[in-house]
Amino acid sequence: MNPDVAWPIWSRERAQRVEHALEQALPDAGESPQALHAAMRYAVLGSGKRARALLAYAAGELADANTGAVDHAAVAVELIHAYSLIHDDLPCMDDDVLRRGKPTCHVAHGEAMALLAGDALQTLAFEVLAKSTLPPAQRQAQIALLAQAAGSRGMAGGQALDLSHVGSSLTVTELERMHALKTGALIEAAVRLGAACGGPLDRAQHNALDRYAAAVGLGFQIVDDVLDVEGTAQSLGKTAGKDALQGKPTYVSLLGLDTAKERVATLRNQAQQALLGFGARARRLNELADWIVLRKN
Repeated sequence: MNPDVAWPIWSRERAQRVEHALEQALPDAGESPQALHAAMRYAVLGSGKRARALLAYAAGELADANTGAVDHAAVAVELIHAYSLIHDDLPCMDDDVLRRGKPTCHVAHGEAMALLAGDALQTLAFEVLAKSTLPPAQRQAQIALLAQAAGSRGMAGGQALDLSHVGSSLTVTELERMHALKTGALIEAAVRLGAACGGPLDRAQHNALDRYAAAVGLGFQIVDDVLDVEGTAQSLGKTAGKDALQGKPTYVSLLGLDTAKERVATLRNQAQQALLGFGARARRLNELADWIVLRKN
């Protein structure tokens, strides 16, 4: 793509691209078992910010990757993210009824079918990576990377910590550790997977991308905490104020609203500083950092 294309056009075209790729990857709703496939498609298609896919595409551009190769990584992280949202919303977890501006998957399709849809989306993510056009060794490395990011040492572990601390107090350090797993692990994986689709990067460059992803991932979560206080269900597409109602520790509850916003600004600066060595190649990642911390939903 022309590097002079403005951010709104680039992000819209990339979001449309991954939407089409997701449509192709998902089983058709008419294929048996129809109820399961309908629930999977309901949870994935037609909504969402596609932030993780955009991060994969932006990191791929930095590494001069073929966009077709990045498609697999972008689809995989979006499928894992969608599965995690289905499970997070279940009555045994956060028990939420609104997600992405519509009823949650278990409300629309029943709790049992939603659980199965999440399971199937998770496995489909690894099937998509296994079918990518990358050499076998790179495919294997990507599968291992995504598995770790989604497992007990990553996203699932972070959710377990979140559930175990409802109604209890945490230090800021403990809260950051929890969200580094729950939110940050998959964001870091999106950046790593996208970059791995391109030319080799040295250790210093990988470390710089990790610092960027860690800052963006934490910034994403703090913005979520701020919006949970300041936003509405209509603007967010999900239930507002639920963290306080459930007694969950957040950055706002620990730091206060103004200090939480200051922390976001600091993280935005840290993300941009991490990319300085890449020059113009990091344009899209820089734009994504701005978009993530300045978003209103």
